[in-house]
Amino acid sequence: MKKGNSSEKIVLITGASSGIGKSIANYLSRHHFKVYGTSRSPQKSAVELFTFLQLDVTREDTIKLAVEDIIAREGRLDILINNAGVGITGPLEETPEEEIKKAFETNYYGPLRMIKNVLPYMRDRKSGLIINITSIAGYMGLPYRGIYSATKGALEITAEAYRMEIAQFGITMTNVAPGDFATNIASGRYHAPVLPTSPYKKVYGETLDLMNQHVSAGQDPELMAKAILKIIKDPEPKVHYRVGEMLQKVSIMLKALLPDKLYEKMLMKHYKL
Repeated sequence: MKKGNSSEKIVLITGASSGIGKSIANYLSRHHFKVYGTSRSPQKSAVELFTFLQLDVTREDTIKLAVEDIIAREGRLDILINNAGVGITGPLEETPEEEIKKAFETNYYGPLRMIKNVLPYMRDRKSGLIINITSIAGYMGLPYRGIYSATKGALEITAEAYRMEIAQFGITMTNVAPGDFATNIASGRYHAPVLPTSPYKKVYGETLDLMNQHVSAGQDPELMAKAILKIIKDPEPKVHYRVGEMLQKVSIMLKALLPDKLYEKMLMKHYKL
C-alpha cells in the first residue's frame, strides 16, 4: 500500500465534473491538497488539476472500488466532500414517483453510501472530515421545488445525528448549504413537464423561468471553494454553514423568527403565487 505525502491532505469529491464540485476540486488542488474527483463518466481535460475516478453515488459497487483505489494509492483518505446531486422541479401532484425516487437516490442515499464506505478507513486513523454540500433550499419547502428541498433537508437532519455518533472516533462532519451559484444544474435538472391541461401550467411555467434566472445570475462557484478551504482549516467546524447571497441566508433566519403564515406569504410573494 502506497503512503501519501504526509504534508498533503487526501480529498475525495463526488460530482466533480462541473459546477461547484469542479471548482472545489481545482481550488483545493491549487492549495496543495491531493484531490480525487469523481463523475459517472469522467472525461479529464487539461483544465482539471485533480485525478478523476469513475463513481456513481447510486451504485455501491462503484463507490467501493473508487474508495479502495484511493486507499491503495495513498494509504488513507482525510476528507470526503459529498457534492454530487441532481435538481428536480415540478408540481408535487404531477411529479412522477419514479423521478422522486431517483432524486432521493442521488441527493440523500448517495451521500449516505459514500459516508458508510469511508468511515472504516477514517475510524482506523481516528481522524477525518466529511463535508456534505446541501442547499439553502433544504431549510424550507419551496413551491415547485418541494422534492429537491426534501432531499437536501433530509441530508441536513441526518448529518446532525451522524455528526454526534462519529465524534467518538475523532471524525468530524459538517453541512454546507449553498444558495444560487452560476452552474449548469438547471440544464441537468429533471423538470416535470408543463402539461397543457395542467391546473398548474401558468404558475409553474413562470416559477420555472424565475428559478433558472436565479441560477444564471448566481455567484461564482469559486466562492464556495474558498468557503470549503476555510472550513477544512478550522480545527472545530460548525454543524452548519450557509454560503450565498445575504438575502438567501437571511431567509433562513426569518423562517425561524416569523410566524409560519407570514413567512409563507413572503415566499408566495417572491414567487408571484
